[in-house]
Amino acid sequence: MSTQSPPLRLPFFYGWVVVSVAFVTMAIAVNARTAFSLLYPPILDEFGWERGETAAAFTIGFLAATGFAPLFGILMDRVGPRVVIPLGAAIVAAGYFLATWIATPLMLYFSLGLLVVGGSVGMSYIGHSMFLPNWFVRKRGLAIGLAFAGVGVGSIVLLPLTQTYIETAGWRAACVAIAIAVVIVVIPLNALLQRRAPADVGLEPDGGGKREKDGSTRAPVDNVVDRAWADTDWTLPKALRTGRFWWISGGYFAGLFAWYSVQVHQTRYLLDIGFGATEAAFALGLVGLFGIGGQIGVGALSDRIGREWSWTLACFGFAVCYATLIGLGAVPSRGLLYVMIIAQGMLGYGLAAMFGAIPAEIFAGRRFATIFSVMTVCGNVGAGVGPWIMGEIFDLTGSYDPAFALSIAMCAMSAGCIWMAAPRKVRLVAGQAARREAALGIAGTGTPGR
Repeated sequence: MSTQSPPLRLPFFYGWVVVSVAFVTMAIAVNARTAFSLLYPPILDEFGWERGETAAAFTIGFLAATGFAPLFGILMDRVGPRVVIPLGAAIVAAGYFLATWIATPLMLYFSLGLLVVGGSVGMSYIGHSMFLPNWFVRKRGLAIGLAFAGVGVGSIVLLPLTQTYIETAGWRAACVAIAIAVVIVVIPLNALLQRRAPADVGLEPDGGGKREKDGSTRAPVDNVVDRAWADTDWTLPKALRTGRFWWISGGYFAGLFAWYSVQVHQTRYLLDIGFGATEAAFALGLVGLFGIGGQIGVGALSDRIGREWSWTLACFGFAVCYATLIGLGAVPSRGLLYVMIIAQGMLGYGLAAMFGAIPAEIFAGRRFATIFSVMTVCGNVGAGVGPWIMGEIFDLTGSYDPAFALSIAMCAMSAGCIWMAAPRKVRLVAGQAARREAALGIAGTGTPGR
């Protein structure tokens, strides 16, 4: 007689509990990494290191994440987020505690680079994108956008507090405070409540089928376009042999190059052109606040019009952000500053809502987390080398303008790569599938899903 326990039965709405836990986690996890932008100026002032040399800590961290991500992906497929996210949190907390002993660039690279930035991959966008798409199909973009909107709430609250604490108690004390927040909130919350997939606890994506007025359950709209592709049992070796894998990887590289380059250098740049430290820190937090609307809005929009169009819209937002930064260098004004903030947050941050959704629609299956985690290696390289290249360009030219122009080109490249990957040719998003189903019903011809 089997002694194996039956799967834990949870309420049909538990998917939204998963999203809520992710919301709180992301509020702390991503901003713990973003805080590097606030620590960057006082570290430069204290040690007098060059900007490129100091920003290299961020680069080293993201390059380290290229090694951490596949390991976290394998773990996610085997043991789920209840282990992976606390593990990433423990690594980040250790890095911040060790940062209080920084005295050389090597110590900076190990603590804030390798451990904080590198370890954060397990509890931030990549870690959550490994399992959140499992919980939703019809509302995948919206759900992921809501979860990632926690980043914006955290940034508008935590980043200004962190800047104030840096100014009053010093950047080392701020490192300790961040580490404590990660330990007492992120670790227990995820160890107790987080889950990998609805099937693991006897549930279905989206809380099950939609209920009709008579109490029956309507079958979900068939969104499959390429049945042979969708029915493939995707493994990492199979995925690596497809063009789509590499197009998405290229889109990630260029997109995260643009995202993290501005995130690291924005505060220093605003200080250089005459804005105060508090105002520059508030601008960084305000980007995150507008990012709430961006991630929810662009994510929900992607469920209706498709991932390619929404990814392009987000890339356009970052391009506008960089163009406005160039304009701010010539004419510093609060009006242009707010254009930069809104474009970056309301549009650019929408990339996050589709980061896991796009590959989930192409490589869905039991090894998705492993495939996705290896795919993000290119994204981590882009996120890592972007800030370093921008710092080096500034050190060589004395200006950020050439670096900002390069990032605009990266935005165009990223959008083009996602169009080439063409997730719409494998699975349609809910809005597209519903319109196709309605059209087929009117025409009376065709077979749904083919």
